[in-house]
Order: sequence, then structure tokens, then C-alpha cells
Amino acid sequence: MYRLEVNATFSAAHALRFGTPVQLVEPVHGHDFHVTVTLEGPRLDGDGLLVDFHLVEQGLQALVAPFRSKHLNEVPPFDRTNPSAEQIARHIGDGLASWLETQAREHPNYGAAADRPPVRVLSVRVTEAVGCAAIYLPEG
Repeated sequence: MYRLEVNATFSAAHALRFGTPVQLVEPVHGHDFHVTVTLEGPRLDGDGLLVDFHLVEQGLQALVAPFRSKHLNEVPPFDRTNPSAEQIARHIGDGLASWLETQAREHPNYGAAADRPPVRVLSVRVTEAVGCAAIYLPEG
């Protein structure tokens, strides 16, 4: 089994909402979010790769780009759900899994379909402050 990690950072603001219906909204505040995605697969392709780091970086950067220097409560999907570190991690994990299944497969660095090892998102860690991180583990 092989694993690789890819990291990204973005700065954004958010304000968590508590209660249903909302009873408390914390003050708007910002973080330098650090994202670590771990991918896993059982074998390497003919080039000795699980998947090209640069390809995964491209997908991860595309997923976090809409959040850079934004108020997350105003950016989809967090305009409809609480922008917690847990929710951010799930959004990135599910988005990257989907991206690997669709867009990444079109990239020439992803290898021939017959040679391509199965790759899955094992975990996504979102750190919003030193010592404060949420980890999403997709089922499967």
C-alpha cells in the first residue's frame, strides 16, 4: 500500500452559527487554513507513481481557490451550511475524490487507464489554528 500527501493553504474568514434555529453567531474572524490531503493506493503505475503530485496539487488548488481571502459564510457551499473545519475538510475530500474520478483522468500525466492504480482519498486534515485540526475520513 502506498500513501502520498499534498498540502495547500488559504486565508479566509468565517463565523460559526450555533443552534437550530440559529441562537448564536460567533464574531467574524480569520484563519490561515492548512489542508493536508492523504491519498492511498495498492500499487504504482509503470512510471513508479501512485499519482503525480503536481496533478493532485492542481485539483486541490482548484478546490480551495474560491475560498482565498473570502468570508466563507458567503461562498458556496458554506453560504448554506456552517463553515466549520470539519465541513471544510469534507467538502475538500469529496471534491477531490470526484475530481480524481473525472477531470484528473483526462490529464496526460495520469497514465494510461490500464496502467492506472486505483487511488482514493484516505483523509483530509484542515488545521485552522495551531493545535486545532479536523480530520475527515471518507467511507470506503
